[in-house]
Amino acid sequence: MAGITTASLLVVMFVGTIIGALVGMFLGNSIPPGPWLAILAGLAGTVLGAVVRNFLVDQGIAVGEYEAALPTPILIFAAVASVVGSLAGLEVALLIGESFPVWIGALAGLLSSILTSLLVIAYHHTPPAKP
Repeated sequence: MAGITTASLLVVMFVGTIIGALVGMFLGNSIPPGPWLAILAGLAGTVLGAVVRNFLVDQGIAVGEYEAALPTPILIFAAVASVVGSLAGLEVALLIGESFPVWIGALAGLLSSILTSLLVIAYHHTPPAKP
């Protein structure tokens, strides 16, 4: 099961990064490189990463088992994780001196996907049995 989870998370992170970069590239001329651009890129990357992952699962490609819908509090936490990851991506881009919209979008998508994936792993993790 660990290999399936890893493949599933890699799909989400790869797609999240690519979509975040594309959003940064397309919106970079109309929105100044800053928090709003990062949040839009990170949210779009995270959502589309999850959609692509679920599509692959529905097609029968072994990237994970089908999961039931997540409860509402987890979806709210995922949105917060996406915003936090997006802003962290903006800060990382500014720290390394890459204030280009594509870099901001890519890092926002990557870090949002990572944080949201960690949240979903924590939700699905079964606690150890008490002795």
